[in-house]
Amino acid sequence: VKSTLISCRDLKKNFDKKNDEYPRLTLIVEGLPETFGIVDAITRVLSERGEVLDSASPKLADIRRNLRIAQDRLMSRLQKYVTDSKTSQMLQEPIITQRDGRYVIPLRAEFKGKIKSVIHDQSSSGATLFVEPLPIVEANNEIRELQLAQRDEEQRILAEVSSLVGEHATELKYGVENLAVLDLAFAKAKYADELHANEPVLHELKVAGSKLKVEKPSNLQPSNLPTLELIHARHPLIDSNQVVPIDVNPREGTRAIVITGPNTGGKTVSLKTVGLLVLMAQSGLHIPAQSGSQLPCFHSVYADIGDEQSIEQSLSTFSGHITNIIRILKEIDHRSLVIFDELGSGTDPQEGAAIARAILSHLLDTGAMTLVATHYPELKTFAHATDGVVNASLEFDIKTLRPTYKLTLGLPGRSNALAIAQRLGLSQKIIESAKAEINPLDLR
Repeated sequence: VKSTLISCRDLKKNFDKKNDEYPRLTLIVEGLPETFGIVDAITRVLSERGEVLDSASPKLADIRRNLRIAQDRLMSRLQKYVTDSKTSQMLQEPIITQRDGRYVIPLRAEFKGKIKSVIHDQSSSGATLFVEPLPIVEANNEIRELQLAQRDEEQRILAEVSSLVGEHATELKYGVENLAVLDLAFAKAKYADELHANEPVLHELKVAGSKLKVEKPSNLQPSNLPTLELIHARHPLIDSNQVVPIDVNPREGTRAIVITGPNTGGKTVSLKTVGLLVLMAQSGLHIPAQSGSQLPCFHSVYADIGDEQSIEQSLSTFSGHITNIIRILKEIDHRSLVIFDELGSGTDPQEGAAIARAILSHLLDTGAMTLVATHYPELKTFAHATDGVVNASLEFDIKTLRPTYKLTLGLPGRSNALAIAQRLGLSQKIIESAKAEINPLDLR
């Protein structure tokens, strides 16, 4: 409680002269509580280690002084048993120890009764008895009484301070909530600094037929069609020294982007980059993209990424994807962002392509913003011929047989399978034979 209130006091002091510099943060800081004398009260009563101080009350100081005197007196009397030549030889060890809060000495079992005493315990072997000599019973009683008095006085002092805290419980709880809001703001700022992130421009998606009046923040701009423009966007979880930035800036009116290209080319990472940046922006985070990047404020974000195959549920890869997609299609509207990785995969290519095309058509009808990664050439053709849909691809360096991870909009990708196979040394005769099998219309 004390350290929290000190933090509140320091924050208020730091923001005292910065109202104009940080108006929103200052507004939160104003919700932090005063100290109400609690800090001084706790400092007077408790040490930094949380122990009740002697100076907490005159009564406690008196009890503890008497306790120290009584303990010293008792220890000196017990020490005689340890050092005296007659009694020391009866002891297992020349030490003073405690049992049940009373000071005792370790008497060897064969000398039981030689020292008039009260037995409090014995060792597991039975060779040692822990005894309290009768002459010091009264001294032990006095110490015990003082210890109980000390406990009661400490509890009274702590209850008094706790009562003071309790009187201001509402203000303190409210203050802690405001501290958490500030902490989150600072954490966001620190994370943005580490990512070299920037504030995105957010656009509101209008709610069709809505009578709801919502107060719009100044940086929201109404728009019927989503404006999505990410400049040099970086996946936030990939090492900044290795990540390849992508540009996602489709022409105005685009509602779907179909990304094609080889495996391990970066299609999934591109999808995840867009999805994560949208969610980061809508969580109030700056995004790892160049200043001027624009995003719509989606009301919902849905994704089907990865292999959902489940032995336990007896679902194939295709069934797993479709089950997920069915659930998504029931919930989307024109304010949704939908991300599908390898749409229609895991089944017969012809049927898979037909289903993928039908799903994409349905998504266009709902008005949802859609990003799809696929291998199907039929979807490349569909994207080329359909308004509001744009092809995109990830470059592949044929010379090095490595992907460059650079996203290009407006150009469909190719699998590069024949080129890769040829560079790796597959017979030219087989390559030519494979080329002859490809439909010339698909190539065109």
